[in-house]
Amino acid sequence: MDKQLINTVNRLQDAFAQSGLSSAPIDLPQIAVIGSQSSGKSSVLENIVGRDFLPRGTGIVTRRPLVLQLINRPAAPKANGDAKEEGTQPTSDKASNADEWAEFLHRPGEKFFDFNKVRDEIVADTDLKTGKNAGISPLPIGLRIFSPHVLTLTLVDLPGLTKVPVGDQPRDIEVQIRNMLLKFIQKPNSIILAVTAANTDLANSDGLQLARAVDPEGLRTIGVLTKVDLMDTGTDVVDILAGRIIPLRLGYVPVVNRGQRDIDNKRPIAAALEHEREFFENHPSYRSKASYCGTPYLTRRLNTILMHHIKATLPDIKAKISANLAKYEAELASLGGPQGGTDGSSVILGIITEFCGDFRTAIDGSSSDLALNELSGGARISFVFHELFSNGVKSLDPFDHVKDADIRTILYNSSGSSPALFVGTTAFEVIIKQQIKRIEEPALKCASLVYDELMRILAQLLNKNATFKRYPGLRDRFYATVQAFFRNRMVPTNKLVQDLVSMESTYINTGHPDFISGHKAMAIVSDRMAAAKPQPGAAGQSGAVDPKTGKLIPGALNNGKDLDVDLKQREEGFFGSFWPGGRKNQQLSQKKGAAAMEAPPQALRASGTLSERESMETEVIKLLISSYFALSKRTLIDMVPKAIMLNLVFHAKDTMQRELLAELYKTDLIDEMLKESDSVVQRRKECVKMVQALNAAEGIVASVGN
Repeated sequence: MDKQLINTVNRLQDAFAQSGLSSAPIDLPQIAVIGSQSSGKSSVLENIVGRDFLPRGTGIVTRRPLVLQLINRPAAPKANGDAKEEGTQPTSDKASNADEWAEFLHRPGEKFFDFNKVRDEIVADTDLKTGKNAGISPLPIGLRIFSPHVLTLTLVDLPGLTKVPVGDQPRDIEVQIRNMLLKFIQKPNSIILAVTAANTDLANSDGLQLARAVDPEGLRTIGVLTKVDLMDTGTDVVDILAGRIIPLRLGYVPVVNRGQRDIDNKRPIAAALEHEREFFENHPSYRSKASYCGTPYLTRRLNTILMHHIKATLPDIKAKISANLAKYEAELASLGGPQGGTDGSSVILGIITEFCGDFRTAIDGSSSDLALNELSGGARISFVFHELFSNGVKSLDPFDHVKDADIRTILYNSSGSSPALFVGTTAFEVIIKQQIKRIEEPALKCASLVYDELMRILAQLLNKNATFKRYPGLRDRFYATVQAFFRNRMVPTNKLVQDLVSMESTYINTGHPDFISGHKAMAIVSDRMAAAKPQPGAAGQSGAVDPKTGKLIPGALNNGKDLDVDLKQREEGFFGSFWPGGRKNQQLSQKKGAAAMEAPPQALRASGTLSERESMETEVIKLLISSYFALSKRTLIDMVPKAIMLNLVFHAKDTMQRELLAELYKTDLIDEMLKESDSVVQRRKECVKMVQALNAAEGIVASVGN
């Protein structure tokens, strides 16, 4: 059963690797081997396999992940009936026979009985994918080794950590390798095999530091201590094995590898393993625990850890395979199935119907998947109406462009050659019409913002529908057609909005019940001015009155001069405020005599102090303007959104489907619009491969008994 579990994961790895995809959709249980370049990683793996098969040399030798699947198979029966025990090592590295071979996933059906050729193939395939400039690649090499001398096990050999680029290595080689290693070991289903040289400080171990970055509690990290035989006399790793230095849940295993001289002299691995056994059995610090040291124990330990890990994760793997299969099958169906064949006419009709339905749903807010964190669709249009447009119109001040002097000028201009006896309605109408026209700009801006929101809805619907991703030509034609439709509708919409503003400014309805009447305005202004005038004092004295404000001038006493003040105000006349320097300049010019009168200036503007009458007339006009402008703003705030909804939004809901059918459902355009992009064709191929791999994976896990 244990072998079956590991074989199951191996078959899953093969199924995903053979799909040709860069990464598997399922996080499979595996043992990732990490360590620095000088930690002895390669020697540990070769001791486990019992064969010399990994590339050797200086610098980065392992430049691609190597997924190493060790598969135990029984040896062929011997003539004398003697068979070797499972997991024992061959007596010689040169003993190649039919019982032991290697296979590469990228060369299916080809068996390598010579492990020197295995090494050459690893180098050749690495150079093929990465070149010969010592670059690295995350694309793994799949290698299976069948042997009666190994335990069924799966290991992923990763590039060794390096600090300084050598030769023509990329300058950021350290970052590249670190990111690649993190991609493998940060997966929760990955067991980390951290290889560290025992004759170095454990706290400085590159492998352990990286492992602790993703597994800070050491729950899925097992440590391997190499070069134990090279430690100084009197030192050992007992404290490390006891977990007193850097504790790991899965513990540490010390091993003794072949030295470089042994490798150069072709020392057999079988002899090296025998030397390792004798070292631990005879060493005073380790002989009491020799059965828990060395490569054979490490292999059994890894086999047990991986088996238990697979048992724990298998239910989750089954669920993830089913979920991913459903997801990729749905995506494949949206891409037209494995063959991609479709009926063009039905596609066009279907997408038009679906789009128009989604558009109405977005406007009405009746979708079943409404957004929770932001406004969308019709809600954004409502925001434009009731927040942006409404507040923008309400903020318009009728007097931010019209000053009191301007009102005074219009009053005189409206009375013609004879000074007016009463407040004229002509001046009021001239000013209020000008102010109402100012609402046209925000009203047209409101229509433009609604158009933008409709285009936003269009883009969202096009991005949401998988059919448009499949057919970029159809998407472009759809977008252009709907955009042209909205633009065409903007013409009558803007015209209606402008007409509404013109209607409001053309006829000034002074009989509106909410409009303040002229008599009432006059009474209000009179009351205000009377209230602002000072009352006579107890001594019968009163201060002089400012003709503009109607307030008492401090420190000035009446002294019986009220008549003089009144006469002076009368002398100012109707045009007193039009003298830039006041009445004084007018008097200076009069001293020269009538014959010396100058012509009036080219531009006459009110700039002096207004008389009491002028102040009253101005205030009355302002009160009337404020009252009617507020009334006009309320009317247009209500009517402009209705006009936009009628001519743009509702019209789009009602007639868009007919417009799309007229523009898109044309026989001569269907083939052009339904031409798939290269990316869609490529994605369909990937989905087909993924569905095939997941179907195979589902069958594999289904065959495993509970």
